[in-house]
Amino acid sequence: MAALVGPPGSGKTTLLAIAAGRLAPDAGSVTVAGVATGTLAARALLGYAPEAPVFPPTLSVRDVLAYFARFHVVGVARRGLVAAALERSGLAGAAERRAAGLPLPLVRRLALAQAVLGHRRVLLLDETLSGMDAGGRRAMCERVRELAASGVAVVLASSDLAAVEQLAARVLVMRDGRVVREAPTAALLRERVLEILLDAPPAAPPPGFRLTPYGLQTDLGPRSAEAALALCREHRLAVRASRVRLRTLEDAVLDAQGDGAR
Repeated sequence: MAALVGPPGSGKTTLLAIAAGRLAPDAGSVTVAGVATGTLAARALLGYAPEAPVFPPTLSVRDVLAYFARFHVVGVARRGLVAAALERSGLAGAAERRAAGLPLPLVRRLALAQAVLGHRRVLLLDETLSGMDAGGRRAMCERVRELAASGVAVVLASSDLAAVEQLAARVLVMRDGRVVREAPTAALLRERVLEILLDAPPAAPPPGFRLTPYGLQTDLGPRSAEAALALCREHRLAVRASRVRLRTLEDAVLDAQGDGAR
């Protein structure tokens, strides 16, 4: 499972919409699993749950799934596919409710349920975890984790960085429509960050440091914390306290926004 993260407007939703064949790229061509997007073959292998799903107002939850199921199976098999989708998504109790009147957490579940119909090989999920309460979020995370474990390739765009840290094997950080960093999640979270509390902020940070509301911050890399603190002393900075912590995905997103966002 890969996750797209980045500040608002960085291009996550646009990228997924292009990959799903909902938007045309400005230039070039797009393929998913070797198949051109927007084709019937691509629709058969790729499922897409948009950030703001909209369903026909007169259809029930069961009707929505039955409508999408007809693209995959016919007859009795269709009813079985719908019943399984309702059960696995936790929507069996809401099967006869109007889809247009569902609260956001159930809308998210329905969007995911229709996206996985037909045993899709690739899933594009746009903010599928947002707007959920704690219980619903946990259930949704477990469902997405099960899909990835079964061999489905999942690309998740999410502002829920805590969930991304738990779910994604790889993270792509976006800014201004481009991927500015890509790395395994575990590698990102192993990086060490030194935070320094200063008595007074400097006019300019030493090389390799960033200004923060409380002082300075730097990615240590192979350096020791003592070497970084020695550089502060060389610049005659009054260090009150310091600590080393592990990097978070929030750090990666703030880096994408630039030092001015800190």
